[in-house]
Amino acid sequence: MGTTRTIQGDKERAVLGAKADGQAAAVSTRGLLITILGEFVRPGGGTAWTQSLIQAMALVGVQEKAARQMILRLHEDGWLTSRRIGRRTNWALTPWATDLLTAGADRIYQFGQERPRWDQRWLVLLASMSEAQRGLRYPLTVGLTWAGFGSLGQGVWISPWQDREAEATNLVGKLGLQNTTLFRAEVGHLGNATELAARAWDLDAVGAKYRSFVSESQTAEASDPMRELVTLVHRWRHFPTMDPGLPAELLPKSFPAAKAAEHFAARRKQLLPEAWQRWTETEGRYGGNAK
Repeated sequence: MGTTRTIQGDKERAVLGAKADGQAAAVSTRGLLITILGEFVRPGGGTAWTQSLIQAMALVGVQEKAARQMILRLHEDGWLTSRRIGRRTNWALTPWATDLLTAGADRIYQFGQERPRWDQRWLVLLASMSEAQRGLRYPLTVGLTWAGFGSLGQGVWISPWQDREAEATNLVGKLGLQNTTLFRAEVGHLGNATELAARAWDLDAVGAKYRSFVSESQTAEASDPMRELVTLVHRWRHFPTMDPGLPAELLPKSFPAAKAAEHFAARRKQLLPEAWQRWTETEGRYGGNAK
């Protein structure tokens, strides 16, 4: 049984730090602010003072001007509403943003904790295109990559999860592709499923990113738990877009995903109390001074 796709669409990808092609985005001001909104503002009642957000952003290297600009940009994009109290501004997550961040948190925190069981069947999509349809190749690649499909080249895409069929069918219909076939298959006596997965996904590159995550997290400066927590979660939230979440039997030996997920969960649990205390103290200080 495959995993449930809880978050989809361009705006939803922002919660996971994904670019338009489903790949992980570089560290950005927008991404860091969304991480702070998800880690502190959402569980703290959904509101925050401007100065609290600016101070949290400063901890991860974002200057005040850039932080203010990004707060306003998320306001324009429908993430935040504002309320003036004296000379200060209090920001509140919109219902849409709250739902989005809640779904994102569930996926981010649970990702990598376990690998679902696999029924040994592949979902195979054949999508051939004429020369006149060349412009559709990129959006097809974007959509299928986001849906967790891997490419074998020549218009052949595969997924070990049967529940991705609806997503692939909807994408093909939206693009208006005609010469497509989708079916289920099993590997026979020639070849093996592990080799097939290695051809469709660059699992060595994903594994290297997991190892880098663990190594950098272990050597991170521990002087400020709030800064380390934001950095930790911000870096981890990219993995649901990088790792296709393949069943364990398709992964290389010693694939470090489980170790990295265990490290993330343990380190976040360790950092959260002090980081949360600092956030609430900051909110109380700026809120108490509102006039």
